[in-house]
Amino acid sequence: MSNVVIYHNPRCSKSRQTLALLQARGIAPEQVLYLETPPAPAELRRLLKRLKMSARDLLRKGETEYKALNLTDNALSETQLIEAMSAHPRLIERPIVVLGDKAVIGRPPENVLELIS
Repeated sequence: MSNVVIYHNPRCSKSRQTLALLQARGIAPEQVLYLETPPAPAELRRLLKRLKMSARDLLRKGETEYKALNLTDNALSETQLIEAMSAHPRLIERPIVVLGDKAVIGRPPENVLELIS
């Protein structure tokens, strides 16, 4: 299976497990190290559309940046949240696996099976 992309953080156990699960099924996904190369706002919008999620749903609420940037404020727009994730990629839930026009979050890693079956 080609054209599988994983937004990967090698330091994250769930991200490593998801990558291993894909590789065990003979899939060598393109790895996007999103902490090193943060996705631009337009790329995040495309990911959100594929995930069928809002920006708020993709936020990692336990990160220090979440509180420091006052992202708890429900008045913040989708655009503001997307810009915050692009500027502070640790805020992006991980891993994200993309195939074609669909994507899933690998939490738990088995979520990717619905994408690749």
